[in-house]
This record gives sequence, structure tokens and C-alpha cells, in this order.
Amino acid sequence: MPQVVRPRFAVLHGTHPAAPLPQRSRSLADREAVEVLHRAARVLVASLPVLTDRLVEALYEQEPGYRAAIDSDRAEVWQEVHHSLRHNVGSLLQPKEFRDAAHRTSRWIGEIRAGQGVPLDAVLHAFRMGGAMVWQDLVDETARRDPDDVRLLVHVAADVWNFVDEHCGIVADAYRQAERRLSWRRENQQRLMVAALLDGTARIADLAEAAAMLDLPEQGRYAVLAVASVRSGGTRQPTPARPRVTLPAVLSPEAAPYGQAGRTETAQRPHAGPTAGPYAGPYAGPIAGLTAGPIPGLLPAPAPEAAPPPAATPLWHTGPDAEFAILRLTGGPGEPGDPGELPAIADALDAPAGTRAGIGSAVEGLAALGDARRLAETALRACPASGGTVLLDEHLPDALVVSSPALGSALADRVLGPLDRLDPSDRDVILETLTAWLDADGSAQRAAARLYCHRNTVLNRLRRFEQLTGRCLTRPRDAVEVSLALAARRLLGT
Repeated sequence: MPQVVRPRFAVLHGTHPAAPLPQRSRSLADREAVEVLHRAARVLVASLPVLTDRLVEALYEQEPGYRAAIDSDRAEVWQEVHHSLRHNVGSLLQPKEFRDAAHRTSRWIGEIRAGQGVPLDAVLHAFRMGGAMVWQDLVDETARRDPDDVRLLVHVAADVWNFVDEHCGIVADAYRQAERRLSWRRENQQRLMVAALLDGTARIADLAEAAAMLDLPEQGRYAVLAVASVRSGGTRQPTPARPRVTLPAVLSPEAAPYGQAGRTETAQRPHAGPTAGPYAGPYAGPIAGLTAGPIPGLLPAPAPEAAPPPAATPLWHTGPDAEFAILRLTGGPGEPGDPGELPAIADALDAPAGTRAGIGSAVEGLAALGDARRLAETALRACPASGGTVLLDEHLPDALVVSSPALGSALADRVLGPLDRLDPSDRDVILETLTAWLDADGSAQRAAARLYCHRNTVLNRLRRFEQLTGRCLTRPRDAVEVSLALAARRLLGT
């Protein structure tokens, strides 16, 4: 039996269908070839169910990407294939009548298969297999009727294969558009879920869905990182983009920020099919400015030459005054976490000048992420106005002050208010000396070394402070109040 095989045909990789070839005048041989094609195509139309059975079986045997879909719903795949063949073979007989319907069918198949997660290569392969099977059946039918007419099909072979290529382009374009829409919808759902968890508005009934969506254990241990720009005059200055901070690249499977192990998220990502709507997908590398680096006790950063995994869904949540990221920690229900884990993350966090970062205390379970966010905000408020990183567990007295600004300001006014009657330069010298003495654990000698003055000078300034304020620095209660008052003045600008 004659075998007319196309040696090779182009695979369209672009996102637009191939432009139709320029019209050319038909020779007598061309017209005869079209008549032969039409005769064979009419036979194919009459036997489409049989042709559909063969193509579905061939897809099951030769295309792994379709095997699961056929096992799941063979009837649905059969109807799809039959619908496509009916319009495409009909286009060989009546191009004008069937062209638009054939295009709609190909676009529909591309969209459906994108939604089902069938790989694009598998969908394009299915179209090529269908085109090859239709072409071979046209040849076989022509050879059965009159073997001499087979040579005439050469005149229409290019048209048939251009038709197949055109529909591969249509399918690819529809598939990619649907994939972008689905990716945006998934990322938007995940972004909304992250926001609800961090706001503390997620319903208990939604936690299992959130855990599955975000690939996070519902009862795991978590902390939240808050990042903001520097403050000026006690007010955070607006910034057009997230401060570029670099998260440790990280982290063990349990200590990865948000979701998948060893990944973080990129603030500027190309469309990845997370990283990156405004926030983008995770991988172990620079994210929103966070620099990758190993953390003591955790997995080392990947080798520089290793290609990063593809980006995925959003990690960060944008609040009115800061950006927030979920940190998944080691341990879980009944399992204590590593007590040095949060300090290690804080030490490895690379925040450039002009950035403030706060890490809250660890919490148990997704339901507590709202509390974790509030703890991170408290740590952020305890950051110096000039920038830096504050781990809440290591700055609890400062956290007490910023948690109640009104009381902190009242305490500062009561303890330090008498100093405000002094000349500002004189007052600042006393406050500087007092702070240095407290930082030196009450050692006048070490405080003097820090201030480049004599020990007796420090003692004289401290006595003057006691005289002006009526406080006794050797009395524990007074020392605590003075320490908190200094923190309030430093953090609240009172």
C-alpha cells in the first residue's frame, strides 16, 4: 500500500497562529488533487467514530500525558477527539463553512487541557498524531479506489500540513493564555489566603484548605517577618516598592519561608507560570532584596551554579505600613523547636541600610499566624529609627514600651521630664551618660571608656541625674523605670 509521509513539519512555538499562505492559482493537477482529496475526505466523515476510536487508542498507547485523562474519563476524551476530527476533516471539504468552528474547537481544547494540567507538549503531540492519522487514511482511501491518484495528493500535502501547523499554533496560544489566567487566579487565591491568615480573619473551617493550598502543615510552628523602610520624625516614610531585604536562603524543609522547602520568593519575577504578581514565586535566592546565605544548624544554601526551581506563588503580604513574610520553623505538635533558630535567621538576615525588620516570636499552627503578625509588628516598632533588625524575644522590655505608646510616653515624661528644663546640650550629655552606664551593666569604668572621659566624670553626671529626678540608680525599681523611660524616649521620640 502506498505510504505518503511528510518528511518533517514545523512545530509552532509562538503564541499566534501561523499566517495563511498567499493565494496561488490552481493548476489542472491541483484541481484534480482537490477532487481526489474531497472524495477521500467524504469517506472519512462517514467513518469518523472508527477513526476516533483508533486515535484515542493511539493516544493512550503513545502519549503518557493523555493516559491519566483517558483513564479518568475516556468518554470525555473521545468526545473531544471526535469533535475536533469532525470540524477539521469538514474543513478539508468546506473550508469557509468549517474554518471558524474548527478554530473555536482547537482553542477550546487548548483551554480545557491547560485547566486539567495536561502538558502542552502532549496536547500538540495529540494534534500531530491526529493530523498524521487523517493524512494516512486519506492516502489509504485514495489508493484503495485508484492507486494512480495517490500521486495527485502530493499537490495538496502542503495545504494539509499547513492546516495542522496552524491549529497547533491556535492550541498553543489558547493553552498559554488559559495557563496565565489560571496562574493569576491561583496566585490571587493564595495571596488572599495568606492575607487572611496574617490578618487573623481566616475561618477555622478554612485552615485545612489553606494548608493544602499553601503546602504548609496546619499544626506546624511559624513566625512572621515584618519589613519596612526607615522612619523620619516618628513616621514611616512611604516607599514605592518593598524594601529590598534578603532572607536567608534557606533554610531546612521546616525553616523555609512560606510553603515549599528551601525556597523563598522573588519580588521581581517574570511570569513563571509566583513569584510574582507584585510578589512572585519562591526559590532559594534573592527575594525582595533578601540575600541568600546558609544559616547555622540548617541546610546550606544551594551551589551558585545550580539552577533555581521555577517560581511559584506569593510569599509576601503587603500591609499598610510594612511587608510580611511567613517563616516556617522546625518542630511541630509535641516537638520542641530549635531555640537558636530565630536568632540564626535574624543574624543571617541581610537588610540594607535604611531598612527596618522585625521577627516575632514563634507560634503554633496556621490559626495563630494573626498573633504572629502582631508580634512581628511589635518587633518592627521596637526597631531603631535608623534601621536594623529586631528579634522580639531579645527585646521584650522595648516591646512592652511600644505596645502601649501612651503609657510609655507618660513614664518617660515622669522619669525624664525634669531634664527637659536643662539646656538641650546639657540634657543630652546626661542622657548619653546614663544610657552608656546602663549598657555597661552599671560599670562606670566601662561607661567612661565608651564616652572617652574619666570614671569620676561619669559618676558626677549620674549623681546630677539623681538630684534632678529624685531617682536612685542603685534602687532596682528606679533602675527599671529609668531603663524603660530611656527606651520610650528612644523608640517613641517623646
